[in-house]
Amino acid sequence: MEKRGTELLRSLPAVHRLLDHPQCRDLAAAHGHKLVSTAAGDVIGEVRASILQGDAEAETDLDVLADRVAERVQKQFHLNYRAVINATGVVLHTNLGRAPLADAAIDAIERTARGYTNLELNLATGERGSRYAHVEELICELTGAEAALVVNNNAAAVLLVLTEMAKGKSVIISRGQLVEIGGSFRVSEVMKASGAQLIEVGTTNKTHEYDYERAIDDDTALILRVHTSNFRVVGFTHQPELSDLVALAHARNVPVYEDLGSGSLFDLRAHGIGDEPTVRETVRAGVDLCSFSGDKLLGATQAGFIVGKQEYIKRIKKNQLTRALRVDKLTLAALEATLRLYLDEDLAKRDNPTLWMLLRTPDSMGAEAERLQAGLAAVFGEAADVQVEPGFSQVGGGSLPTEELPSWHVTVRSRQFSLNALERALRHVALPVMTTMRKEAIHFDVRTIFPREIPAVVDSVRDAFARLG
Repeated sequence: MEKRGTELLRSLPAVHRLLDHPQCRDLAAAHGHKLVSTAAGDVIGEVRASILQGDAEAETDLDVLADRVAERVQKQFHLNYRAVINATGVVLHTNLGRAPLADAAIDAIERTARGYTNLELNLATGERGSRYAHVEELICELTGAEAALVVNNNAAAVLLVLTEMAKGKSVIISRGQLVEIGGSFRVSEVMKASGAQLIEVGTTNKTHEYDYERAIDDDTALILRVHTSNFRVVGFTHQPELSDLVALAHARNVPVYEDLGSGSLFDLRAHGIGDEPTVRETVRAGVDLCSFSGDKLLGATQAGFIVGKQEYIKRIKKNQLTRALRVDKLTLAALEATLRLYLDEDLAKRDNPTLWMLLRTPDSMGAEAERLQAGLAAVFGEAADVQVEPGFSQVGGGSLPTEELPSWHVTVRSRQFSLNALERALRHVALPVMTTMRKEAIHFDVRTIFPREIPAVVDSVRDAFARLG
């Protein structure tokens, strides 16, 4: 071995000396002695092997080695779930977790998680209570329903309703409403799993009242109407009005169940957005049961609400599946806080992030677009052309699929580097930024970037650009 290698080996500290470094002591206090000791031994072993292989530049400085130990320990504790910035313009981005929660919901989760809570305790009487009572009163007030139940998502709600109401019997549904949502989840397959028999009526584009009337018999347990929230059939089409279908079904003593899918408590049509019916309208039309999601247009955490007539909700609550599909205390805390915002429409528009993003106008986003453009232009200099351009956002989450929301996009067109490489790098920085690529430009849609995130977007882009070398 050369003299330089011998000197490096002699200067290599023992594991106990490295562990006595202040940075390693802090790591041990936070993560445990065993993990840090193993990391320190590995680091020293790697450096020793490098020296023995002739590396004359191997670093044996104690501070540098402590940094390597810290890096190794931090990788061990690196969480797979990470915060990302959504610059795609898709408000309810399924791959990015759909609805971001209101501050009130986040605070409620934190309070609930830090200790015990009256999940199933009636504080007034001291007796056991219902976990659903915390949100049932609120959702009934907001929808006009007699009773309500919440389970872990809308797919679970559909399965539960069909199992309780129609197991071993038939359910009538329009052929044009046999939808599939994400993950190959099909209404027809859920019916099969519930034990209900599917009776299709009408055609893909047209179903009339008489189609339902002819299909009703003594074995009919339910008429199911599925709101096609994730696609649209246009042109030569027809579906009966919900109120007419309810009148027909009730005349034959058959209950009607509407699966609203997205489910909105706020009338977006009043702001020129889509044609989505509210849950209150659906209940007012006379349906016996209605289900919808919590993490879509409602803007809360993942959940499936079932609202409707007291007699049917009471039956569903007693079904054995209900316990298997029930939500936990953190979900209930977030739901209650989110629903309370809807008691004041102005409060909901201001503090519910989903509504706030959906209702943003180009005028309200212009200044933020200019801020982002200036920040990104400073990062790229002559390497790219950075502009503010008009564009469109999407609702996402299988909601209002044809709706385009006017927005501002900050676009980056390269003069010197690969846009594909930059897009990849943006996914690997400390705070990833998800963008879209169109017309040889990376687009940052301002609608889904919170104002507080603009400096972070610039920092992440700077980091990603530096990685391109």
